[in-house]
Amino acid sequence: MMAEIKKYTKALYSGKSLLYPADTIWGLGCDATNQKAVNALFALKKRPLEKPLIALVDSVDMLSKYVANLPENIEELLQSDRPTTLVYPQGKGLANGVISQNGNVAIRIPKPCFALDLISAFGKPLVSTSANLSGKPIPAAYSEIDPYILAHVDEIVPLEKDRIASIPSRVLLLNPDGTLKPLR
Repeated sequence: MMAEIKKYTKALYSGKSLLYPADTIWGLGCDATNQKAVNALFALKKRPLEKPLIALVDSVDMLSKYVANLPENIEELLQSDRPTTLVYPQGKGLANGVISQNGNVAIRIPKPCFALDLISAFGKPLVSTSANLSGKPIPAAYSEIDPYILAHVDEIVPLEKDRIASIPSRVLLLNPDGTLKPLR
């Protein structure tokens, strides 16, 4: 596993896109701080720039580097058995498209999995978007991923290809007063 982590960390540092198994679904990702890599991922997915991407981090410590003001109760907010992405009012240090046009940023800490190990080794956030063309169904299994994606992504992580994915994470908006509003 360490050889794979090293290989894909190197790919991320060089600005490449990855197709990888997350703790939820098959994801497309890249270095969330690299504008050129993020732009290429938007192009690969044929996704409108107005639809920002989610980023994954490995810890609250990493999260604090990319969100302007973490609420006091962040640890409590992140406690959930269900994969949960929080939309924070003010992102920082991430590429445009990960930070939305209004400054919001959607970030999640995945459950233990390959993606979490990769982020920890990489030391920076990883973009995580579903492995589909924009507007098309989200593939539940590797075998359902569009051939266009398979042909154009830079690197494919060959793990868990037989796994049927769970649903994508739920998405909650973190209001300035610390309350949460469901978005997905």
